[in-house]
This record gives sequence, structure tokens and C-alpha cells, in this order.
Amino acid sequence: MPSSTTHVLCSSLSFAWQDGSTVFDGFQLAVGPGRTGLIGLNGCGKSTLLRLIAGELAPTAGHIETDGDIGYLPQDLVLDTALRVDEVLGVASARAALLAIEAGDAGEEHFAVVGDDWDVEERARAVLGRLGLADVGLDRTIGELSGGECVLLRLAALLLARPSVLLLDEPTNNLDVYARERLYEAVDAWTGVLVVVSHDREMLERVDRIADLREGAVTWYGGSLSAYEEALAVEQEAAGRMVRVAEADVRRQKRELAEAHVKLARRKRYGQKMWDTKREPKAVMNLRKRTAQESAGKHRIMHTERLADAEERLDEAVGAVRDDEVIRIELPHTRVHPGRGVLVLRDLELAHGPRVRGEWDLRGPERIALVGRNGAGKTTLLRTIAGELDPVSGEAAAQVPVGFLPQRLDVLDGGLSLVDNVARVAPGATGNAIRARLAHFLFKGGRADRPADALSGGERFRATLAALLLAEPAPRLLMLDEPTNSLDLSGVRRLTSALEAFEGALIVASHDMPFLKSLGVTRWLLLDEDGLRDIAPGELPGISAADA
Repeated sequence: MPSSTTHVLCSSLSFAWQDGSTVFDGFQLAVGPGRTGLIGLNGCGKSTLLRLIAGELAPTAGHIETDGDIGYLPQDLVLDTALRVDEVLGVASARAALLAIEAGDAGEEHFAVVGDDWDVEERARAVLGRLGLADVGLDRTIGELSGGECVLLRLAALLLARPSVLLLDEPTNNLDVYARERLYEAVDAWTGVLVVVSHDREMLERVDRIADLREGAVTWYGGSLSAYEEALAVEQEAAGRMVRVAEADVRRQKRELAEAHVKLARRKRYGQKMWDTKREPKAVMNLRKRTAQESAGKHRIMHTERLADAEERLDEAVGAVRDDEVIRIELPHTRVHPGRGVLVLRDLELAHGPRVRGEWDLRGPERIALVGRNGAGKTTLLRTIAGELDPVSGEAAAQVPVGFLPQRLDVLDGGLSLVDNVARVAPGATGNAIRARLAHFLFKGGRADRPADALSGGERFRATLAALLLAEPAPRLLMLDEPTNSLDLSGVRRLTSALEAFEGALIVASHDMPFLKSLGVTRWLLLDEDGLRDIAPGELPGISAADA
């Protein structure tokens, strides 16, 4: 890797969970200054690696060296709701000492706590302001903040601490589009060592290099995500050519081996004929037989070894080709004709959130992006439309079958197989028909018989989506709530390909602008304290009217 100074070094690192499953075995990693984007498939060990570097987990073998202190922002951030903001920022004791000094208490212990950090409160407020938290008072408690605000607050604490190494694990998951812009600015301004695990394209376009974690090893690519994808496409094209060459070589070696067997069989028949007719002396025939057997054995071994070598080269070539299949399905029963009524909202007052005044209707196969700040009520609105929550007043009337994919993937019965889960929502479908449909969602053969609880996060998402789309009657209004949060880059591509086959109306609540742009959104709706309103794409950070 192009770095002159090593700040994080993993040497012969091994780690296994208590059940014996191995994550790393002799793993090597060297990370230097700059911004590194760590990517890989769900379950490959990205979050585990960050926890090992941060010291939250201990390796079973090998060691980790770091230059300077480490700041770590975990994916699932949990903060005590009773904590004050200044406590999370780590400035509470310094603030208390400053207040005591200002009140006339000249105790040495107060000066020892403050040290040279007399402007700690100003610096804290400045960092909060840079992250869009200027209105968050230092004396407020965590319980008063949204999930996105808590993530930014923890990041503010790390920025105040000025660690040499900053580790971020999916930092944009709970952030709205406005907060993401603040985070991007902080990443752009970072001058130390940064390692970020993310599926967020906007984030990964800001890194200096990509570290691709696959099968327990890292491959480095210079540049941002776009440069990585271009380089990977070239690699995969070359790998495909190598597979074709290796396959041709295997076919040739098999053909030559078969031809060798034919020649040897002819020689054997000729030798037997000479023996039977006794045209030569017995000693001469015995010598000829031994020589022929030795020659035949060497000939057979030579061709067999050549075939084995060719097959080994084919296996290596196939191993270099990535198996990132996409979902390819047809869903004609989800079709909604233009102009057909799909959904009507009338003077809707949500249980948690603003009032949607007047009448809103959705007609035809529209693709709607539902956006708004954290806590605006997007999830509440979707759950109300899905019938999971009752409105305080007003009406949410769906005029077609509805499918809802929540943020928490609790739609499947964990103890049932995928086939049985789909059979619950499609009782009229035969077992073979269900298996055929699941195969299009990449659950082929025995994978369809696995219980839902045994699936990885990405697989569970794909299985939940399959159960929704294969239900009877087929959904003609599909609603997704932050669907990309639990997906890696490959999973996002698979979701996009599945939604391309969906012919009904679509409502997606998401802060992931690149994903929304890939869906061909026809209408943008903003939910805020004033209710629901149509907006132009250019009114949101990270998207312009040209992207509509």
C-alpha cells in the first residue's frame, strides 16, 4: 500500500468466535495516513476487524500495533439516556472546574482538571456547530436527542479528543440527508488515519483508497469507490478470459487423454495378436510386451498429470471470478396501470408525527421517495398506511394489496425454512413453484430449506423481500423503510435489480441519495413539522434537479 508511515498494523492476526467459527487466520493489514474505505460482503468480518483494532475484542493469535490513540464509532451505538451532552463529549469535569473557578473557588484541583484547556466549552460548541448540533445544549440529556443526533454527538466527542486513528463503522446508517452532509464534511477535513466501513456511495467517494476484505484477506485499490469499480471490472474481464482459456485447455487435455487411451488399446490388441500367432520368438515378445506396458504407463501418467494441471488452473481461474449474482425475476402480477388509484390520505393525524392535511392520492405505478429529517415521522406514516398503527384521526386508505418492509426485519418466522415462510403468505403455490421463485432470489437448492434464523443480515433481507413480493395476492404498493441500512454494496445492487422487476407503486423512505436516484424516482415527498409536501430534488443536499 502506498504509505510511508504505518499507523495500524495487524500481524498474523487470528480470531474465532466461541462457537469455533473462524473469522481471521493469519490475517495481515497495514493502514497508513489518509482515508481508507473498508468494504466487503455482509459477514466477511469488517465490523469484527474494527472491534479488534479498537481493543473491544482480543485476537486468538497474532498482534495489533497502533501509533497513537484510537477513536471508534460502532455501528450499533448505545448511550445511557441519562447522560448529559457534556458527559458524552468528555468535557463535563473541565466545565465543572471552570464554573468553580469562575465562582471564586481557587482550589488547585480545579486548575489541575482544566490544565491548558481553558477554551474547552467554546471548542465543544464549535464542534457541535460544525456537525449541525448548534442547538443542542451541553446540559441536555441523551434521552432528549434522536438516534441520528446521538451518532453525531459521539462523533463530536471523537473529534474533540483528536485521536490519531479514527474508526467509523457504518456511520451514516441512522443519519438523515442533512446530517450526512455534515458527516461528509468532517470526513473531508480529517487529516489523520481514518478507516470507515460503509455501503454509502457518497461516503466511499471521499476516501483515498479502498480495502476490499474478501475470504480473510484484503486487496488494495487506489482511489475512491468509482476507481475501485473500474479497476474491478477490468480484473473481472481478465478473469473471465482466463476461465475461458483454462476451460479450452481442460477440453484439449481430456481429448488427448482419450486419444492416448485409444492408441494404447490398439497397441495392446496388436501385441496380443502377435502373441497368439507366435510370429516372433517368445523372449522377443516378452521384452516387447514389458516395453509396451512401461511406455503405456508413462504415456497414461503424462496425460493424466497434464489434465490434472489443467483442471487446477481452471479452478484457480474460476476462483478469481466473483460470484456476485444479481436477482432476475418477473413480477407481472404486481403491475398497476397508469391512472389507477393506489392510496388516499385524508386529513391524517399520525400517532407520532405531524398532521397530513387535506387529501393526498397516489395513482398508477409511481415511484415515490419519502424524505425528511430523523424523527420527522416517516416510519410512523408507513406503518399507518400498512395498517400496523391506527391514526389519531383521518384516514389512510390503500386501494391495492400492500407490502411493507420495515427497518427491523421481523417479518419472517425464524424457526421456519424459507420455503415454509413463503408458503405462509402464498398458500395457493405448490412447493416446486415456491422453490423455483426463491431460486430467482438466489436461494437455490438446499439454501431454500435453511431456517430464517440461520441467515446472515443480507440474506435475511433478501428472503424478507422475496416473501413480500411472492405473496398472494401480489403487492401492488410496496413500501420500504431505510432498506439499504443492513446491506453491503452487492446487496444494494441486488435490491435495485429486484425493484426493477416490480411493476407496482413504490414508496421508499431513505436517506441514501445514490440508491434513491438509481430507482428512477418520479416524485419526491418531504415530511416535516408542516406536514407532507411535494418538493423538487434540488431542495435536498446531495441531489440536483438533473438527477430527477
